[in-house]
Amino acid sequence: MAEVVCLCNEVLDVDLREYLDTHPVDSIEDLREQASICNKCMQCQDLVEGEIYLARLRRQRATGQF
Repeated sequence: MAEVVCLCNEVLDVDLREYLDTHPVDSIEDLREQASICNKCMQCQDLVEGEIYLARLRRQRATGQF
């Protein structure tokens, strides 16, 4: 079941993961620049940074880097 990551912009965790898996985002600042899914309210910063980190790990595994 999908959960809301950001209440301000109604971003769902599955949507965020899908976006991060298809776009090379390395920080929350990159995410703010590339997508309009963050308006700097900072309420979800820890969760979003965690998702960015996990997406980076998934991309590295997919390319065979560790």
